[in-house]
Amino acid sequence: MIRASSIRVLFALFVRAGLLQAAQDDDILIAGFEGRDYGAWKTTGEAFGPGPAHGTLPNQMDVSGYEGEGLVNSFYKGDGTTGTLTSPPLKIQRRFVNFLIGGGMHPGKTCINLLVDGKVVRTATGPNDRPGGSERLDWHTWDTSELVGRQAVIQIVDQQTGGWGHINIDQIVQSSRRLQQEIVTGPLYRETYRPQFHFTPATNWTNDPNGLVYYEGEYHLFFQHNPKGINWGNMTWGHAVSRDLVHWEQLPNAIEPDRLGTIFSGSAVVDWNNTAGFQKGPEKPIVAIYTSAGGTSPDSKGQPFTQSIAYSLDRGRTWTKYEKNPVLAHIVGSNRDPKVVWHQPTKQWIMTLFKDGNAFGFFSSPDLKRWTHLHDITVSGCGECPDFFEMPVDGNPAETKWVWTAANGHYLVGAFDGKRFVPETGPHRADWGANYYAVQTYSDIPASDGRRIQIAWMNGGKYPKMPFNQQMSFPCELKLRRTPEGLRICRLPVREIERLHAKEYSWADRVVQPGENLLAGVQGELFDICAEIEVGPAADVGPAVPAATPPLSPSGRGAGGEGIPTEAKHVSLILRGEPLTYSVTDKRLTCLGRAATLAPVGGRIKLQVLLDRTSIEVFGNDGCVSMTSCFLPRADTKPLALQTTGGPVKIVSLKVYELRSAWGK
Repeated sequence: MIRASSIRVLFALFVRAGLLQAAQDDDILIAGFEGRDYGAWKTTGEAFGPGPAHGTLPNQMDVSGYEGEGLVNSFYKGDGTTGTLTSPPLKIQRRFVNFLIGGGMHPGKTCINLLVDGKVVRTATGPNDRPGGSERLDWHTWDTSELVGRQAVIQIVDQQTGGWGHINIDQIVQSSRRLQQEIVTGPLYRETYRPQFHFTPATNWTNDPNGLVYYEGEYHLFFQHNPKGINWGNMTWGHAVSRDLVHWEQLPNAIEPDRLGTIFSGSAVVDWNNTAGFQKGPEKPIVAIYTSAGGTSPDSKGQPFTQSIAYSLDRGRTWTKYEKNPVLAHIVGSNRDPKVVWHQPTKQWIMTLFKDGNAFGFFSSPDLKRWTHLHDITVSGCGECPDFFEMPVDGNPAETKWVWTAANGHYLVGAFDGKRFVPETGPHRADWGANYYAVQTYSDIPASDGRRIQIAWMNGGKYPKMPFNQQMSFPCELKLRRTPEGLRICRLPVREIERLHAKEYSWADRVVQPGENLLAGVQGELFDICAEIEVGPAADVGPAVPAATPPLSPSGRGAGGEGIPTEAKHVSLILRGEPLTYSVTDKRLTCLGRAATLAPVGGRIKLQVLLDRTSIEVFGNDGCVSMTSCFLPRADTKPLALQTTGGPVKIVSLKVYELRSAWGK
């Protein structure tokens, strides 16, 4: 028999062992950088300033993702300063060292190092090596299990000047837990950073959307593709089709390199009148017009850049190159990216082509084979991938204008008579995000539909350890509207996004107080969010809702009322840790380090936000402002939030839709 005294002793031993294990598992904070100075840490040079930064420094993009009020930010006086920041000696006591890191990707130059006996045994850099990056900090983890018991120092280094010549660090902690996200690399379409409703090829590199054309119920998406590698090269036209602009089926590559060159960007049309003479059966020919990029492959050595065509007689499944290619000889430099449209009044094909620098040419043809030069235009700040199309003004088919766009989405609005395009306004900017490029619109959308649908390459996104590289934007409908500033393009996601709507949360006539989160309890990866917010002066926002009020259940509503003015200085949606913020005072919308002016209409702003695993697309006031950007989410930031600072704000309406994956996973 076990005596009670023995049980008490065993119990005490178990408790003591548990407490010892808990003590061993407690995190050990090395540095949180919350003080006025760096304490016992030693600095050299100027880059780290007199002490921790309190967020964003002058002339820096918005810094996010750090904890508390302070962090290490070597952007002090800009990217031209250099220096080091070194910790006092410390003892490695845990299996992992976790820290938040951001800034430039310059190994050995902008980095954090762990030194043992004066030698670097662990190192990490920020994620950014090109324009368009984000100043957000993410968790990084060193496995230090083999170093437990050793003495070490941590050194933060900035020896890089110029672009991204700085490093951001916060919250260095010894721990028994790994905080860096574990990246899942398979199976296909279930990987950690695989977009779930934006098109990506199954594997390898992709960039410009090409040959966007609709035929017999299918939207064709061709795209610049490297079938042999994860980075740019071996340019080939990849191919995918969709019946709803949401669910895509990738088909075999359509057009592959030949003796004239690799296959650069271009367009596609349905030759309804068989002007080229390719039709042999009941199917209308789909004709692709593309650049043969001479000199970009061993087989095309010595060849110039020219324009060629290929055609399909089986709904785009197989392709035949025209035997007399090229159809437009070399003009100048790397002339490329032909966009072709049918001009019904003069019954001819019209091509706009990037020539060189800021110059673009216009050409005409009766049959897609023989081309005549019409004239040139020069557009400052624009290059490559032109598009050209006619649009109704305010939806009125009796009043139309022609729109010309460049790769960066900047556009001109004007008149075209079949011989000359005459710009009347522009160039205007179409998007204020960080990753919007090589924009193209669909040809041959049926008149019964009447939409002008655009897709962009979300250039510059990062997808670490993924089998694919880069993604397309979600398709958007363009409308040409009269605004107080003149005729402007507005962009909104195509209505087919509703096919992915799942669980719905809704609120109406709710007042959000500072400290309250209207979206408490809502979390996930994929969302379509639609909001109308009253931000005008002296607006009646109804009675305040106490901060302790629990969030509404899905499809709930709140009560309205009278009498409290909107005083909020900022209203923010927090999306996977990234703030989308509207400044009531400045009338500016900011997200992922980019900003755009958004003036209230009738004292209100409207927002639609598409949140995917690696992108945030924002549309303000029915698409008059759009912001298309990529990001990498942190694993610990799935909850959403809607918050206000400076005073209460009235949410006129808010609908949050969880989205299903378009890949059916």
